[in-house]
Amino acid sequence: MTPPATDPLLTIGRIAERSGIPASALRFYEARGLIESVRSESGHRRYPRSVLRRVAFIVFAQKVGLNLDAVATELAHLPMDRVPSGKDWQRLSRDWKERIEGLIAELQTMNMSLDQCIGCGCLSMKHCQLSNPGDRSGRRGPGPRRWMGDPPPD
Repeated sequence: MTPPATDPLLTIGRIAERSGIPASALRFYEARGLIESVRSESGHRRYPRSVLRRVAFIVFAQKVGLNLDAVATELAHLPMDRVPSGKDWQRLSRDWKERIEGLIAELQTMNMSLDQCIGCGCLSMKHCQLSNPGDRSGRRGPGPRRWMGDPPPD
């Protein structure tokens, strides 16, 4: 990879300092093909400044719940031969916004039902005895059925 002349090269230490990600993680990301560096004449890694955006994306993606294989798939949609434009990032973020909105809705549902029966089958709360008598939710399958999107049992 040859970064554009307008994208200054930074040391791995500077990228680690600016991104808050340890140099060891940066080397790991590079080994996984998530970011790229060029080597100086002395063999030291130099990263284009634009790699900071890619690193931030990786961190964010992991917080949203993506594993590194999924992150690599998403990053493959960005150009490696130039600094990604705002339009490149907007195109990539469209799906992310939907994913985040789904997570928010799921978390809100979980938050609202923390004090209610979640259909896990424990039947230890007084509310569970009323809303899930005899663990009727369990007939729909394993796990906390209400958190998994099932309606209350009939």
